[in-house]
Amino acid sequence: MADYFTINSASTSTFGKEQNSLLRLDGPHKVTYQANSSWDCYIDVAQRPIDMDLILPHYRPRHQPINHRLNMFVGTEAGPVKLKVCRNFQRCKFYLEVQGSMSDVTVWLPSDFKGRIQYSGKAKFSSGFVNRVMQNVYFSGDDDADGTDEDCVVVVTNGNIMFRMWDVRTCAPENPQKETLKRMFGCSKKAPETTIDWDFLLED
Repeated sequence: MADYFTINSASTSTFGKEQNSLLRLDGPHKVTYQANSSWDCYIDVAQRPIDMDLILPHYRPRHQPINHRLNMFVGTEAGPVKLKVCRNFQRCKFYLEVQGSMSDVTVWLPSDFKGRIQYSGKAKFSSGFVNRVMQNVYFSGDDDADGTDEDCVVVVTNGNIMFRMWDVRTCAPENPQKETLKRMFGCSKKAPETTIDWDFLLED
C-alpha cells in the first residue's frame, strides 16, 4: 500500500504516469517489502528535486521471501537527485534503478555494498567510495545480468553522476576530509584496477 510520499506500482516503469502534489521527496523514507508490487519503492516525478534517505529494514519480515531483493526505482526528468541508501543489515540485498534524464545524480552506497554497478556516461567516485566500496564492485554493460543474492545499482542520466559512501558503522555519510587523507597517505587498501574510464575525486 502506497503512503503519502511513495508510489508503488507493479506495471508503471516510464516517466509521467504518476503525479502527486503531496509526494514528499526529501528526508528519510523507510523502504518496506510490497508483496503485491514489482517495486518496493517507486518514485516518478517530472522536474522536482529529490534528496532522500532510503532506509532499508534491519530485519526480514516473516512474509518476505528469503531470496527477495528490495527493488527501488527513482525517476525524474530534470531535477537533481541525491539518494542515500542506508543499510544496517547486510543480508538485506537491494536493486536500485535511477532514471534521471538530464539530472545530476549523487548516490551514497553502503560501505558493505557487494555487487554490480551500471551507469551511463562517466561517473566520479569519492575518496570514501574508493576506500571502502570499490573493491567489492564490478561494473557491467546493458546485457549483463546480476544475481538476486547481490546488490545492484543502475543509473541512467545525461547529467553528472557521483558515487559516494554511506558508512554502515557510523550510520552516516562518509567524512570527506578523513577519507581523502586516507587516500593521500596510503592508510587504505589500493583501489583495484577497472576496465572503465573513471575519475578519482579529491575533496576540499
